[in-house]
Amino acid sequence: MDVEAVKRYLENSASNDGDEYEQPLRFFERLIMHGVRVDLIETGRIVCSFKVPPRLLNGSNYLHAGAIATLVDMVTSAVVLTVGARYVGASVEIDVSFMDAAYAEEEIEMEARALHVGKTFAVLSIEFRKKSTGKIIAQGRHTKYLVPPSNFVPPTSKL
Repeated sequence: MDVEAVKRYLENSASNDGDEYEQPLRFFERLIMHGVRVDLIETGRIVCSFKVPPRLLNGSNYLHAGAIATLVDMVTSAVVLTVGARYVGASVEIDVSFMDAAYAEEEIEMEARALHVGKTFAVLSIEFRKKSTGKIIAQGRHTKYLVPPSNFVPPTSKL
């Protein structure tokens, strides 16, 4: 596992370094991932923290469900990399259950786990908790098809 590659995947999702022709404009990733801190990376597990910014609040002034769903996608995708996968694959299903609200400036913790990573499919989970109380805000489950991206070039053999 390349811990730094996993960390870069999560933390650099919020930046747009380089010119617009070198990397695609990833508006939602940058909008939502900005401020996510990686606290722990282990094989099959990632813990991140995040202070809820006002830009991600819904009309009722709590963290928008769409922002949580995007965090489910991004953070659980990174867990695939911790078990040695060379690419994060494509989402097949994302399911989120909401149990409580998180408000502006509230610190939350996200703990993502790889439940199963095979040759073609991965099943991942994530839990969102209030850092101050440990109360669960949301739980997510993500199934991914581990297909290589269209621009993937396998390494060549040195034989």
